[in-house]
Amino acid sequence: MNNMFSKAAIWVVIALVLFTVFKQFDGRGLASGAGPIAYSDLITEIRAGHITDATIEGSSIVASTSDGKKVKTAITMLDRGLIGDLVNNNVKFEVKQPEEPSFLQQIFISWFPMILLLGVWIFFMRQMQGGGKGGAFSFGKSKARMLDENSNSVTFADVAGCDEAKEEVSELVDFLRDPTKFQKLGGRIPHGVLMVGPPGTGKTLLARAIAGEAKVPFFTISGSDFVEMFVGVGASRVRDMFENAKKHAPCIIFIDEIDAVGRHRGAGMGGGNDEREQTLNQMLVEMDGFEANSGVIVIAATNRSDVLDKALLRPGRFDRQVVVGLPDIRGREQILNVHMRKVPISTDVKADILARGTPGFSGADLANLVNEAALFAARRAKRLVEMQDFEDAKDKIVMGPERKSAVMREEERRNTAYHESGHAVVAKLLPKADPVHKVTIMPRGFALGLTWQLPEHDRVNMYKDKMLEEIAILFGGRISEEIFMHQMSTGASNDFERATKLARAMVTRYGMSESLGTMVYEDTEQDAYFGRMSSKTVSEATQQKVDAEIRSILDQQYALSRRLLEENKEKVEAMTKALLDWETIDADQINDIMEGLEPRLPKAGSSVRKAPSDNSSGGVTPTATAPA
Repeated sequence: MNNMFSKAAIWVVIALVLFTVFKQFDGRGLASGAGPIAYSDLITEIRAGHITDATIEGSSIVASTSDGKKVKTAITMLDRGLIGDLVNNNVKFEVKQPEEPSFLQQIFISWFPMILLLGVWIFFMRQMQGGGKGGAFSFGKSKARMLDENSNSVTFADVAGCDEAKEEVSELVDFLRDPTKFQKLGGRIPHGVLMVGPPGTGKTLLARAIAGEAKVPFFTISGSDFVEMFVGVGASRVRDMFENAKKHAPCIIFIDEIDAVGRHRGAGMGGGNDEREQTLNQMLVEMDGFEANSGVIVIAATNRSDVLDKALLRPGRFDRQVVVGLPDIRGREQILNVHMRKVPISTDVKADILARGTPGFSGADLANLVNEAALFAARRAKRLVEMQDFEDAKDKIVMGPERKSAVMREEERRNTAYHESGHAVVAKLLPKADPVHKVTIMPRGFALGLTWQLPEHDRVNMYKDKMLEEIAILFGGRISEEIFMHQMSTGASNDFERATKLARAMVTRYGMSESLGTMVYEDTEQDAYFGRMSSKTVSEATQQKVDAEIRSILDQQYALSRRLLEENKEKVEAMTKALLDWETIDADQINDIMEGLEPRLPKAGSSVRKAPSDNSSGGVTPTATAPA
């Protein structure tokens, strides 16, 4: 607020100065009330005897009429005839020298354009620096924001789902609270901790919790804030950041996305003069150089530790690497409980059931799940968030939002229903496949339909028999179209792509081929700077054997899937009829169909609903359909 008032005051002063200057240079005759007239009219008035006195100053003349008015006109030169007319008509007149501008006015006239250009340049430089904290020449000032112990209320109680990571960093809190406890035994405080893990797993939240538990200042900055278009600016900002941190020691510096500045040196286009490498060199010196940074702990976060420079990862700089991975089922339950504390929850909401149904979700995904469920409840004018709201939110996140406005022809709906029924029936008949949780032909996202399998437990490793069954399930959609609709559609293109990639990985990477053995035939390497993948080739003869083995796996699973569907045609027909009637069926209805029973009615409040009775009107149909 004060900054806004100061800027307004500056502009008011500038406006007053400009107004005063322009008034000074304004016509003085006009300021005295003289009215402008033509030169010929002035001569006529003089000869008629209506002018009593006149004043000639520079290139203008101001005259007084007999009725007390003043008139003014401009003259290009001293007119001798005008002087004669004034004398002959008894007009009293005087001639004045033009008034010279004062010394201050001369300085203002000569320096004003330069001052104006300088002011415009300073304004744009401040804009380039994002507001210009510290003035127009504060290029090298750090952009790190400091949170003191009073403004940071995050503690370990707000962090869930990463118990091992919390145990790793809890020792830092003891270091910051009582460093002498460890120094008496010769121990030293760690210089840095690198947090590695997928996006959304809580690395930033964990760093704030460390500062909140230790009650120390917390500096936060992103790796991209160091790099500017001017060489040397990033290094200057690193120096300034560590100087400020030393003044507030003990404290924590948190650098988010450090891979933006900490990549391998020598991979850039500018060599040793590259701005990013200059910044990294300065960071290496500040973290472990000749000067000791006692009391300053650097915590960095990245999800690409493989591209970081080795000098940055060595002990003495980043002494510890803490892996913050995706939470398991217990971790997801704890995270859901943390986020659901802020939402009015109904008694039917079970965090353990939601945790089982969200494998692979990160902490950010679970926070989004709770938020989406609250939004669903608000749209339905509920006072509490119920389990059905969480189910609908989970469907939206996993499968995409429903496209209720999409109009499909009856033939398209029937083809999609057979396609999804093929996936679901094959999945239910194979012993190692994950249970089928839900099947829908309601268009969601880019798909016209979807079969959702929900694992019973978190998956750690992939096994050969399960991978083979997944390939068979992927083929179920196309085979069902061939058997029941006697046609082929483009909806299985994604299924074939996934099946081929899975079979190729089994042969070339995982050594799951009996004929080719346990040899890796596709060696992938990742470029440290550009992140590209390069593949080493094998001989042509070996490549033919690899292709033949991949083809054999695909053909075997295709035949298995076809046999299962031909032996269970009545179940496919029953599931297709249920999908055409209800558009979405859940696990209970799927189990009824597989047992030969009439599918039960959907539960009250369920997202399963009766399909429209007339859906035969034409419409634009997306080409993407039905991933398993």
